[in-house]
Amino acid sequence: MKIQLYDTTLRDGMQGEGMSLSAPEKVRVAHRLDELGIDQIEAGFPSSNPKELELFELLASERFEHAEIAAFGMTRRRDVAAADDPALRVLAESFAPVCTLVGKTWSLHLEKVVKADREENLRMIGDSIAFLVGEGKRVVYDAEHFFDGFLDDSDYALRCLRTAAEAGAETVVCCDTNGGTLPDRVSVAMSAVVEKVGASGTRIGIHCHDDAGCGVANSLAAVQAGATHVQGTMNGYGERCGNANLVSIIANLQLKLGHECLTPEQLAALTPTAHFLDELLNFTPDPDQPYVGRNAFAHKGGMHVAGVNADPSTFEHVDPAVVGNTRELLISELSGKGTVHARARAAGIELGDDAAARVTERVKELEHRGYHYEAADGSFELLLRKENGDYEPLFTLESWRAIVEKRADGRVETEATIKIWVDGERYVRTAEGNGPVNALDRALRDALVEIHPHLRDIDLVNFKVRILDETKGTGAVTRVLLDASDGDDVWGSIGVSENIIEASWEALVDSLEYGMQPGRWPAQDATRSASGS
Repeated sequence: MKIQLYDTTLRDGMQGEGMSLSAPEKVRVAHRLDELGIDQIEAGFPSSNPKELELFELLASERFEHAEIAAFGMTRRRDVAAADDPALRVLAESFAPVCTLVGKTWSLHLEKVVKADREENLRMIGDSIAFLVGEGKRVVYDAEHFFDGFLDDSDYALRCLRTAAEAGAETVVCCDTNGGTLPDRVSVAMSAVVEKVGASGTRIGIHCHDDAGCGVANSLAAVQAGATHVQGTMNGYGERCGNANLVSIIANLQLKLGHECLTPEQLAALTPTAHFLDELLNFTPDPDQPYVGRNAFAHKGGMHVAGVNADPSTFEHVDPAVVGNTRELLISELSGKGTVHARARAAGIELGDDAAARVTERVKELEHRGYHYEAADGSFELLLRKENGDYEPLFTLESWRAIVEKRADGRVETEATIKIWVDGERYVRTAEGNGPVNALDRALRDALVEIHPHLRDIDLVNFKVRILDETKGTGAVTRVLLDASDGDDVWGSIGVSENIIEASWEALVDSLEYGMQPGRWPAQDATRSASGS
């Protein structure tokens, strides 16, 4: 059975503590989810704030191979016609083909929050959905607090769903909003929903939170009861204890329950995609996360290692490669070579088996020092090109220096000087900036822009710093992740050092070198070829 996968990372997931992505970063996430094979991506509330407005403006011009964008909103306000509700008008005018509406199901909320009686609530649900359907939208209806409402009054909870279905909702979703329901109760309630509402042909969905640690289990129980639409967030991001982890849900649905979700190639991208989200959010990927964590297939005990050497199934419930992960054993020095080949092919780089094995070992060595390439695609491609011999540095460094001066009047001034060599010629440049990285960037571009004019079109759009060993305080190793853009593409680069400025310099140089690789700027390539450089 085909299960429709609905990701709400960009909306519900962003409600978790420490969660923050810029609008361009959210677009990158949407594309990665599309590549993974997610069916519907909930982008958020259109125009609810400047960031969301920018996001929907950006998404409107993007093209996705598979995924549909869903705009999120609420049922009409009490005592206001649906057509006159400003929030519903925004949804109707949005480019998104799918609109997801959340509405009340539990009488406690009707009495304490909405201040509406039960019949008015049903009208709010039906009117809102009918209005959007009339505007040409396909509607997903999220029944908030459904399981609490079902426990309180099952007949009314089911009436809410039937009202949504009769008004034209394509999918009705039962939400465990407080995250406190256990799997047995989910099974009972979902069986009733499938029987009473699903018979009409409306798709039945599930949306769980993880406050009782049962988000994934509840989602699977709902599918086993007949749900064919599953909502969740990547890595379980979300408010309080998080949402149901869509990563684990996907793997369990496909590998344990036999449901069709992703192609084998997409399923093998599950680990890289999960880590990409963590790195983009500046989180350390959870090493113990099921399926995709570094330790998910790590074997240390002697008996376990011996068993896996004899037959991996003795201590592994699935083949790690199926979900894009690797087995961690001392003897598995070629682990990950297939992923290297795939990344090389995607970049148009010819890489032999020996070179791929060397890259794999190099990555392991660098990751031991603190590098992680999940969100540093630019640096990783440069690593491939260096190993393949298809790499030409922009310059040769002689030295750089950054000076930061704090004055008694409170002013802070920063100055950087670089000395580099390009095609046998020495360049010395000094520049000021609002910090050492900005000053170094200005000085470097000043030296190179006449030779590489397209550097003017590359902007640094993000800068993240992570301390890798907090116990060492200010002497800890620092990882710097930069995002750069040429106006069309966005790529990441990475630097690691005990000196934060050195780490920043390394990431900065990688970001510029990747942006200037042959093939990215055809006119420049032709000019350089003609000049013999």
